[in-house]
Amino acid sequence: MIGHEEAIREAIQLAREGMEAGQGGPFGAVIVKDGQIVGRGFNQVIATNDPTAHAEMVAIRDACRNLGSVQLEGCTLYTSCEPCPMCLGAIYWARPEKIFFGCFHSDAAKAGFDDHFIYQELEKDREQRTIPQQQLLRDEAWDVFAEWIEKENKTHY
Repeated sequence: MIGHEEAIREAIQLAREGMEAGQGGPFGAVIVKDGQIVGRGFNQVIATNDPTAHAEMVAIRDACRNLGSVQLEGCTLYTSCEPCPMCLGAIYWARPEKIFFGCFHSDAAKAGFDDHFIYQELEKDREQRTIPQQQLLRDEAWDVFAEWIEKENKTHY
């Protein structure tokens, strides 16, 4: 059985290992279910050329694969730093019961990892964002949702 402090220390150690190996930034995460680690991850953005390979994302993918589920019900996520908006979105989709984190996102900003601009972007109108968004072909896109609604053998998640 792994406790809270031991789990967060494992996340911090993963952050150090990934950083020292040149995989990406100093971030690590573990996911625990029933006192056992079921998912591990450290930042792999540089190693994989994947901007979504944050520690939490890697740990979620690992845990879901190990559990055979797209949900992390009954799990707790431990991460070396407060999750960024992308990771937080993924965490909510995965539905763990709780998150424990080491550093605040303001600490990450001091180290050069500032996600505050993303929060600011979300407050702007779509057309005013740094990367503008424009809606196209809603009716055609909606047709697929309409088919989903009628689909009898769908898996809800």
